[in-house]
Amino acid sequence: MSPVPPPLPAVILEPIVRLALSEDLGRAGDLTTDATISPDTKMSVVIAARKPGIIAGLDAAAHTLHLIDPAMALAIEKPDGSTIAPGDVIGRLDGTARSILTAERTMLNFIGRLSGVATMTRTFVDAVAHTDAKIVCTRKTTPGHRALEKRAVRCGGGTAHRYGLDDAILIKDNHIAACGSVAEALMRAKAYAGHLRMIEIEVDTLDQLEEALKFAPHAILLDNMDNDTLRRAVGMIDGRVTAEASGGVNLSTVAGIAETGVDYISVGALTHSAPNLDVGLDVV
Repeated sequence: MSPVPPPLPAVILEPIVRLALSEDLGRAGDLTTDATISPDTKMSVVIAARKPGIIAGLDAAAHTLHLIDPAMALAIEKPDGSTIAPGDVIGRLDGTARSILTAERTMLNFIGRLSGVATMTRTFVDAVAHTDAKIVCTRKTTPGHRALEKRAVRCGGGTAHRYGLDDAILIKDNHIAACGSVAEALMRAKAYAGHLRMIEIEVDTLDQLEEALKFAPHAILLDNMDNDTLRRAVGMIDGRVTAEASGGVNLSTVAGIAETGVDYISVGALTHSAPNLDVGLDVV
């Protein structure tokens, strides 16, 4: 599995966390806490797991607390990438009750959502562990949260794919249709790309694959092929380029896809369909 990545830098986290907090605090702040809790009240709480899974999103949670109260810090007991069981303590908070209660929901939202992504990723990674195939995510991410969700995939043992339209060339079926052919699309891409730009092309048939191989792209995306066709495609590629499979991938199909010999399997569900992992904040 891929190593757990470091926390995202503050310059990436801050605008995302500020938007989440401003959405919650609105124009008047935390009315309930301000009305019921005196400024000098102290609390000791834990963030605890309600369900088993893989933890992610503690960098965003810690930054949430920092923006609410720079004097407080989240003491992490189960770092991102950790396997947790119900009842496990993920982190501890001691300090001003107003700060903790105001930050609580946004912190838990980040942890729950991103741990859900990491947990689903781990189930896919485990399903193909008997092969050399690696699980990657796609650009099917929550708008504005791509950096967080892509990091959560890595916390779950998945590997990185392109982050956006600007870091690699991926020629898809509609690009091919607009260009007129696989060959034309690849010729244009090769003429445009610098020597450090990766080029991948999506193919739907073995005829398209044969055409694409003549231009030696860095990778070929084998889209919506059944397993027999994938095996034939892997044989045609014969290690000359990276082979990635996509389309119709779920937990019941991923092992069979991996066993065809592809190098990577892209799974949109990791980010667009992962359920939240249930975590809560308990007073101690």
